[in-house]
Amino acid sequence: MTGALDTKAPNAQQTAARVEELLDRLAAQDPASAAAAEELVRALMEFYGAGLARVVGLLSGRSGSPLTALLDDEVTAGLLVLHDLHPDDLAARVGRALRSAGAGSLDVVELDEEQGRLTLREAEDGGHGCGCPSTNTALRERIEASLSCFAPEVTSVEIAAEQPARREPTLLQIGRRPAVPSEAR
Repeated sequence: MTGALDTKAPNAQQTAARVEELLDRLAAQDPASAAAAEELVRALMEFYGAGLARVVGLLSGRSGSPLTALLDDEVTAGLLVLHDLHPDDLAARVGRALRSAGAGSLDVVELDEEQGRLTLREAEDGGHGCGCPSTNTALRERIEASLSCFAPEVTSVEIAAEQPARREPTLLQIGRRPAVPSEAR
């Protein structure tokens, strides 16, 4: 280990898909070996889950909130979510994901936990770009990648179109005209 954090670490969703793919390939070749591999994966998951539970327990409640660094990191947050150890609720984890994706200028309009749907809208005081489709696509991809680590329960993201500014009706001012001196007539 080099001591530096690996910024190219795979996210939880990619890793889970890769493990499933490998287990399926193994099952197609040798069912007995596949069963042993699945048992190995379960044993490792239990071991790492117990270790992570200890880390969370040891860091929780300490001064200076050392747990925050773990919760803000995509890799450790993904592991904590995978093992159902993340202390934040879904809404807080969505907020972390949005900050991590650089989408702080978006507000959560709706978070439907049952459907796994997140609806966002540009915040009143900020903008997230020019509004072009390519910018919105890139932003959506960053948000979805971040959500896969912090809040994998969210399966669809919608960025609602900006609401046009509500215009107040123009008021017609009717009043008396200023008096014109009689000499000017």
